[in-house]
Amino acid sequence: MRIDLKRRLGLAFGALIAMTLPAVADICESRDFDGQGYVICTLNAAQEPGLRLWLNGPDGQVLGDFTAVRRTLGAGEVLGFAMNAGMYHADYSPVGLYRSDGVTAGELVTGASNDNFGMLPNGVFCTGGARPYQVVESRAFAKASPDCRLATQSGPMLVIDGALHPRFLIDSDSRYIRNGVGVSPDGQTAWFAISDRAVTFHEFGRLFRDGLGARDALYFDGSVSRLYAPALNRADFGRRLGPIIGYTEQK
Repeated sequence: MRIDLKRRLGLAFGALIAMTLPAVADICESRDFDGQGYVICTLNAAQEPGLRLWLNGPDGQVLGDFTAVRRTLGAGEVLGFAMNAGMYHADYSPVGLYRSDGVTAGELVTGASNDNFGMLPNGVFCTGGARPYQVVESRAFAKASPDCRLATQSGPMLVIDGALHPRFLIDSDSRYIRNGVGVSPDGQTAWFAISDRAVTFHEFGRLFRDGLGARDALYFDGSVSRLYAPALNRADFGRRLGPIIGYTEQK
């Protein structure tokens, strides 16, 4: 009952936002792939400067949700979409590398661990470097040290150079609502996706590789996955978040 109520409140809040703010058109859409439903938010190269990564507010406290993110925006600035952007500790600090316009709040982690983050290979989503968007395997990132305006590390990689992560099982019974990001082979397009229902890693990876044509894709998280998409009348409530990524533009 409580979960249903939260979702209804989120939908109602999203509808209110859609009525009071101009929708950022043609970014997020609902799409079916291989029998599963997803929301996919697509950005092109020209939109990269509008992509933002948030953790703390001006007071140094963790923002934690989309409403708090919106309060940080400047006059005339609207939030086109947002989602959680990587795993975090109990104090909401990022598990791995976090870099936002010169501010670093986490260090690159290249070692294996028993959780999803350490299911190697993991990776870093990087923007504003040699290409507008890229997903780079963490150890390769450590060697290359690419220049990134924004960077967030998570794991596992969903797609690595056109191949699914080797530990993904077709018949896995591990299912969660999951979200992540993939990039086109030329680095000119980024896709941010969240599943409507619980899916396996294999199903989610195939969305990026086979459904979207991503050559590299990165898992952000599962079960805590949340989306803000006012054009779809959606503003998910629930658990507080660590890093949040989203797209802004002027009205």
